[in-house]
Amino acid sequence: MGILNLTPDSFSDGGKFNNEKSALLQAEKLIKDGADFIDIGAQSTRPNAEFLSAEEEIRRIGTIIPLIKKEFPETLISLDTFYAEVVKFGYNEGLDVVNDISGGDFDENLLKTVAETKLPYILMHSNSSYQNMHEKIQYDDIIVHLNYYFSKKINELKRLGIKDIILDPGFGFGKTVEDQYKMIDETEFIGFERFPLLIGISRKSFIYKPLNKKPLEIIEETQKLHRKVLEKGAKILRVHDVAEAKNLVGEL
Repeated sequence: MGILNLTPDSFSDGGKFNNEKSALLQAEKLIKDGADFIDIGAQSTRPNAEFLSAEEEIRRIGTIIPLIKKEFPETLISLDTFYAEVVKFGYNEGLDVVNDISGGDFDENLLKTVAETKLPYILMHSNSSYQNMHEKIQYDDIIVHLNYYFSKKINELKRLGIKDIILDPGFGFGKTVEDQYKMIDETEFIGFERFPLLIGISRKSFIYKPLNKKPLEIIEETQKLHRKVLEKGAKILRVHDVAEAKNLVGEL
């Protein structure tokens, strides 16, 4: 899954692809590098990012979904949003997957809307509100907590009629460095083996900050961690550096 940020303020590539021409060129590069999904995000969810309305997200997305679909009809497009109105907009534009960081907690209509569209849904773990989603929490056992959260949420999704579910443990988002490495070391215990597991650790601070490096300087370290989670059962990697990840997958 190649990341396409349509934002001026993302932590590693903000402002590079926030017009349709540059976004389409970047999508083309990601696909040629081997991306099966393009994950479009119009709102940065880094700490202290600007909070955007659904209307502003829709304005930023513009016509990029049908543009990509026209040029690359085999490529799946996921939309990184927690707004029901943005999901409706994306669905009408040809969206394939909803990628929601909130578990449906930031917009009370989000999950109902996903159910109505019958789109596959990426369920990510994060804290319960936009305001505290990066607040550090010390869990007794992060793996037990994740599985408890997923169990409750999966039951809720199924009651609503959402059946195509992908799990994302939500690296970053209030978790300590130690807990995130525990999540990597114990990836095989996350989820219930009935749902594909998505891992998004690309350019994450828990990797580069302890090394005193910058986000663009940890490709090698990230690929080592990618290898580990794939060997432990992860099915999807959400990445900025598609070519490197694709090469790794080819080696396994």
